[in-house]
Amino acid sequence: MITSQMLKGVLEGCILNIIGKQKVYGYEISQKLSAYGFGNISEGTIYPILLRLEKSEFVLVSYMESSSGPKRKYFELSDAGKTNLREFKSNWKELSTAVGILMGGEEDE
Repeated sequence: MITSQMLKGVLEGCILNIIGKQKVYGYEISQKLSAYGFGNISEGTIYPILLRLEKSEFVLVSYMESSSGPKRKYFELSDAGKTNLREFKSNWKELSTAVGILMGGEEDE
């Protein structure tokens, strides 16, 4: 199980990556995170991040008709969001390499 503290630092970058692949709406992001093995991330966790990304101008918002109710708010990456995602990926690679090196030499207890 991935703890919420571990997720907190990387969830924004993961959400940016999902948005970078295609226009998506909030609930769809939750479903995609679950499909990638993140477990059940509540919309109450995702929507504040989306709002922060919108205020930071990392995502663009559009509203589209839904076949099952009111219009949905869709998110796509802005140019600033694409830059931020590239930086996140670079930082993540550096961090995951360092943690892998640190943990790689240890035996399971």
